[in-house]
Amino acid sequence: MSGLLALLDDVTAIAKVAAASVDDVIGQAAKAGAKAAGAVIDDAAVTPKYVTGFQAARELPIVWRIAKGSLKNKLVFLLPVGLLLNTFAPWVITPLLMLGGAYLCFEGAEKVYHLFVPHHEDPDVPEKTLDATHLEEQKVSGAIKTDFILSAEIMTIALSEIPESNIWMEASTLAAVAIGITVLVYGSVALIVKADDIGLMMSKYGGLSIVRALGRGIVKAMPGFLKVLTAIGTAAMLWVGGSIFIHGLEVLGAGIVYHVIHDIAYAVANGVAQFEGFVKWAVTATLDGVFGLALGLLLIPIVAKVIEPLWNALRPKSSTADGH
Repeated sequence: MSGLLALLDDVTAIAKVAAASVDDVIGQAAKAGAKAAGAVIDDAAVTPKYVTGFQAARELPIVWRIAKGSLKNKLVFLLPVGLLLNTFAPWVITPLLMLGGAYLCFEGAEKVYHLFVPHHEDPDVPEKTLDATHLEEQKVSGAIKTDFILSAEIMTIALSEIPESNIWMEASTLAAVAIGITVLVYGSVALIVKADDIGLMMSKYGGLSIVRALGRGIVKAMPGFLKVLTAIGTAAMLWVGGSIFIHGLEVLGAGIVYHVIHDIAYAVANGVAQFEGFVKWAVTATLDGVFGLALGLLLIPIVAKVIEPLWNALRPKSSTADGH
């Protein structure tokens, strides 16, 4: 009997350790995921465009397919690569973060730039000639490729925020981040793309006048909401991208930009009687965003004149005619 009680005590102790480990994983995942807010917001802001133009019945299945592709990106490809780099080449993490931050800055700055210099693309004739099935395949494939870039940034940021521990704790935390963020992003996307349908049903079939009025309000508000979401996503990209790049410079020994922004934020916050912490954060985030915008604008011609032509030259050319 005493042996059984000892065994139960051991099982209880193991269960407590396991529960504590789960709590640690969840806590670390939440903290790490929060640091990736800019990329997460951008992911949620970008994805709805991939279901535009399809029948309402296909919207949720398309979002589900993209969500599954996103999970595959994170869990099958990015998680093991991230852990290998963190274990065997941790010095690569900061440059990769800076590269991802520069990409976020470029994407955000390009959106700002096109507000003032509209970008007129050539008509996408091949897309117009595709049937619905092939067009869906093309859109889903494009969305998953875009998600891969954003997911790489999310996972790299998350990895950099996980306290040093054993590889299983890091893997569990990254997996929790991957699953949690994917559910958050694509659950939000599903609600966004179906909000107008929900509003329309409320306006038609609502039993109370207030419900019908709310439904009409949702339908009218959605175009404006999507524009606001895009603006928030752009601002978040510039803020987070600039912050990542500036922090990377500091880690690499070039911390002048970081210290200048810190000193300005501290001076401004010191002159405010109330909300000192919030003011310091707001000034820092704004200046990080301004730096991100400047870096992104600088990268636009570099990408257009150097990187894209080089990429197109290296990319295998597809056949454009039968028999060639």
